[in-house]
Amino acid sequence: MSPEPVLDIAHLGHIELYSAVPEKSLSFFVDVLGMTVSGQKGDSVYLRGWDDYERYSLVLTGSETSGLGHAAFRCRSPQALERRVAALKGSGFEIGWTENEIGHGPAFRCRDPDGHVIEIYYETEWYQAPPELKPALKNQAQRYPARGVNVRRLDHFNGLAVDIRANRTFFETYLGGRTTEQIILDDGTEAGMWVTFTNKSYDFAYTRDHTNTPGRFHHVTYALDSREDILRAADIFLEAGVHIETGPHKHAVQQTFFLYVYEPGGNRVEVANAGARLVLAPDWKPIVWTEAERRKGQAWGLKTIESFHTHGTPPVEHR
Repeated sequence: MSPEPVLDIAHLGHIELYSAVPEKSLSFFVDVLGMTVSGQKGDSVYLRGWDDYERYSLVLTGSETSGLGHAAFRCRSPQALERRVAALKGSGFEIGWTENEIGHGPAFRCRDPDGHVIEIYYETEWYQAPPELKPALKNQAQRYPARGVNVRRLDHFNGLAVDIRANRTFFETYLGGRTTEQIILDDGTEAGMWVTFTNKSYDFAYTRDHTNTPGRFHHVTYALDSREDILRAADIFLEAGVHIETGPHKHAVQQTFFLYVYEPGGNRVEVANAGARLVLAPDWKPIVWTEAERRKGQAWGLKTIESFHTHGTPPVEHR
């Protein structure tokens, strides 16, 4: 009999990105992506998509370089948080408790096998829109901003990792993640994993770092409602002078319709119509993509640009 699944993590809550040019990065996220500032503390600014229910989904922190500060997941209950903390203690991955963060209660931090900082918490601040941002419909978090791309909500992030198998095992064992799709090369090496805690097809992904450098970052993704919104975003990026790295195309893995750009700090940002596929089966078996299948590239669209496989943050010398 299979072990009882761990269902203690509710969803991806927020991520923290580092930028060496925080003012320029902030302008990109507010004026081009259409996000809203919902707090500031020290070197960090807190931002949200217009339908994120929590106070924020992105922490933008001034730093000497770029990359991922931490990724945070909300637990389903205080008891669920306690269970995950108990599982992590003594594992060798734990860092410890952190408090006094804007927007949520005590959080427990750990490192995955690749060194990314992962945070779990339960208590959170539901966003309360000020009068000028109150929506017409009470089941919407905030008024539609009508500014730039108008990203709706945080969808997922993609980390880079040296050992995909070790990271997959970590998230499955300690946090209860379900792997929905993966890439396995001909020699048995795992080269990519897509993991969910919800009925979404994935909350985050890890793909192999070509430089063999641990702890790096590939991209963050914000969701839009339709493919037409992605096409409109391309026009908005063009008008704003934002370099489009690749897209709009359709991924084969997870079937995401996507568009990638770089924010001024160098971090890759994706806008996508990413919520169409749901994983409702409780006994879902991971879809495995072979080396030959992945060599074919995207489902359709232009050939994947080389930088998509080589650019990550923080930057490192090619090894």
